Amino acid sequence: MTPAELAEAVLAAAHAVFTDRGLDRAALPERTTVERPRSAEHGDYASTLALQLSKKVGVPPRELATALAAQLASAPGIKSVEIAGPGFLNIRLDAAAAGQLARTIVEAGPEYGRSDRLAGLKINLEFVSANPTGPVHIGGVRWAAVGDALGRLLRATGADVGTEYYFNDAGSQIDRFARSLLAAAKGEPAPEDGYGGAYIAEIAAEVTARRPEVLGLDEAAAEEVFRVEGVALMFTEIKSSLRDFGVEFDTYFNEKDLHDRGELEHALTRLREQGHLFEADGATWLRTTDFGDDKDRVLRKSNGEWTYFAADCAYYLDKRERGFDRVVIMLGADHHGYVGRMKAMAACFGDDPAQNLEILIGQLVNLVRDGAPVRMSKRAGTVITLEDLVESIGVDAARYVLARYSSDSPIDIDIELWTRATRDNPVYYVQYVAARTASVGRNAAEVGLTRGDAESFRPELLGHDKENELLKALAEFPAVVATAAELREPHRVARYLEDLAGAYHRFYDNCRILPRGDEEVTDLHRARLWLNDATRVVIANGLRLLGVSAPERM
Repeated sequence: MTPAELAEAVLAAAHAVFTDRGLDRAALPERTTVERPRSAEHGDYASTLALQLSKKVGVPPRELATALAAQLASAPGIKSVEIAGPGFLNIRLDAAAAGQLARTIVEAGPEYGRSDRLAGLKINLEFVSANPTGPVHIGGVRWAAVGDALGRLLRATGADVGTEYYFNDAGSQIDRFARSLLAAAKGEPAPEDGYGGAYIAEIAAEVTARRPEVLGLDEAAAEEVFRVEGVALMFTEIKSSLRDFGVEFDTYFNEKDLHDRGELEHALTRLREQGHLFEADGATWLRTTDFGDDKDRVLRKSNGEWTYFAADCAYYLDKRERGFDRVVIMLGADHHGYVGRMKAMAACFGDDPAQNLEILIGQLVNLVRDGAPVRMSKRAGTVITLEDLVESIGVDAARYVLARYSSDSPIDIDIELWTRATRDNPVYYVQYVAARTASVGRNAAEVGLTRGDAESFRPELLGHDKENELLKALAEFPAVVATAAELREPHRVARYLEDLAGAYHRFYDNCRILPRGDEEVTDLHRARLWLNDATRVVIANGLRLLGVSAPERM
């Protein structure tokens, strides 16, 4: 029995009690949940439904809990129900019902953990969106790992998700990039406000090789060539490095397209219709202070130039007009000031910022070697890049460590720890269970041990404390996935997998799966093999959500 099935049984018991007592069934929720108690002495699961409903229907919580317990005790798979405190229900499953979960998981395979909790919600998820003026730096890599994992989680809970990379190919930063490339091609030092690093010289050389006539052009024409060609080369490199990291986007959106298609004018018209534009000092302003921003924002300057914020407005509107219910944007630690103005902007369009726009802010990441931060990239010069991180600890470890921590917490990535093949390396600890469960399966086949068909499975034999502990951990996975998606916290999956790995190791150390020597294969061996294989399914499903491999051998 899964926690979801038990929760349904609790709710069914409540419906029966309300019917018997003539209580208002409108007070019953559409669904409820059960939780694991902190102490195993309190049972396998606990429900607070009696406490939640007591005031609504005017029945003392313990009285309501008593009625629920009596009704629930007769449900299949439930061994006992006890009432604790003011009205908690502590529920124990019988061994067969608990053990049956192993079969459920194995038969569900990759589908175990998925749900329809967010079905019907169309989400645009934008992350990374680094300017194409250099390789993806380590802060952007964090969003690549977290954003990709979040997209997988949202899809696993039923949401319709479109992942998106906003490609800033317009504006002053691109001008500085082009001037830096031209200077490198001429053998001159980078402009004072320009970009340095070996990658600038590499791109400049490639542009010159493609367009050998470029250095014979006048300054403005040459700069335009380097702008167009250089940005294209840089973005191709960014996409390639992200692809090698296991991250691909459904949409790569060019800022320049907003300008070329007149989307900024379109956004201006919509905002004017909403009554939030005003003219002052020759410029066009958006009155964002009406919705809590600290100051009003300029959209078009007095000289006719558009501001970055105008493009932000047009881009948000474009996403909403493409049919997305919710726009989720992941931004770096230096973007805290954007939240207020972006929320106000959504309100100016007539949207509900609490429902239609969500902004996640990530904190800084440092790469540490021998206790000291690694400061410089071999190629980028001033920052640590995606390639530097992957070269240091590998793709799997990089994705895991970046998704393992809450995104609002800074991370120091210790190169020595994350390359160590020991149990104190979290990704190794989890992947080792994936490999061990696969190894058990291979060894079982060699000695003629198979799970047998589902009908011959004896789940009631899984009664050892460590088997029960592992089953409870496996049962938590769907709720962990749903919570991680709803709270936008992929790190919950990583921490869960580490707990599950610990439960499996304790099971493996205390419960022999394979027969020894000439020992006859028994139903207990087969039942434990079901449990072993169920663990492999959940470990693999969890790692897949993080974009990390589940190796069969290590």
